[in-house]
Amino acid sequence: MFLDAFSFSVLWMFIWTLLITILGYASCLPVGDDSVCTAEEVAKYSIVFVGKWSQSAFPKQYPLYRPPAQWSSLLGVTHSSDYNMWKKDEYASNGVRDFAEKGEAWTLMKEIEAAGEKIQSVHGIFSAPAISSGTGQTFTELEAHSRHSLVSFVVRIVPSPDWFVGVDSLNLCEGDHWKEQETVDLFPYDAGTDSGFTFSSPNFATIPQDTVTEITSSSPSHPANSFYYPKLKSLPPIARVTMVKLKRSQLGRLGPQPNLTAVGNEIDDSVSETPLDCEISLWSSWGLCRGTCGKLGTKTRTRYVRLQPANNGTPCPNLDEETECEPDNCV
Repeated sequence: MFLDAFSFSVLWMFIWTLLITILGYASCLPVGDDSVCTAEEVAKYSIVFVGKWSQSAFPKQYPLYRPPAQWSSLLGVTHSSDYNMWKKDEYASNGVRDFAEKGEAWTLMKEIEAAGEKIQSVHGIFSAPAISSGTGQTFTELEAHSRHSLVSFVVRIVPSPDWFVGVDSLNLCEGDHWKEQETVDLFPYDAGTDSGFTFSSPNFATIPQDTVTEITSSSPSHPANSFYYPKLKSLPPIARVTMVKLKRSQLGRLGPQPNLTAVGNEIDDSVSETPLDCEISLWSSWGLCRGTCGKLGTKTRTRYVRLQPANNGTPCPNLDEETECEPDNCV
């Protein structure tokens, strides 16, 4: 039996609506099993942040005083994929800007609380004390939930214009189980809100604001940049974070847990040595030619050291140069 035009139109609309509904539902489904955590509801972790910012690893312009190299407190959150504290190549929020520039956490805390209340994307906030030197460690505990298995945190590099380290949306869950341990090497990021090149640069706002970018050994490509080591393929890690799942018997103990120092799970607090080559100025102009009339004289030019070598870097060359010349003012 053939359908008339009206019945065919109704049937076609029904099929089309059904197809759109199915496709819309499918688009809401998680992509792959890794995006769904089916592990036990709650897991607790010890998190240890180790600063590796030493003068041997980062000799260029290393801050020794006013203030010396150090780390701010650590501020982190466990959350779902609906929330991002910060993200590479995206604009930093006002809270991240204040934290990266001044170490002020109030605005960032309010942003986290607002996200938790509005879209229920945040499970918990955690923090760890500041480190008063470039090397050292700080620790705390965090709680992750099966619906909030991602971890993000920031730590400000002090002093700096707006530089920080951290992790963005690290997933502690793998399908039906929680990871026993996760270790991540950390590298510096620029929040994109201040235009300083050096650790001690004065405050100079970036207008318009730039996105969050990773600082590398060659980017920003400027000799004044405190992390500019053009001969290195990559910077050594400036910090490292290790998260270890706590057993039930360890819950409630604040501090590095025994299994952090077990064989095979050591926290590597060693630091590397980065060779720093001597940097010198351009030559000055040649000086006056001095000598006895009728004979060849000499003239000199000089240059000065802009940056002393370190860690077996290329030594400085001669700073004076002399050449023969005809004496001046002879008749």
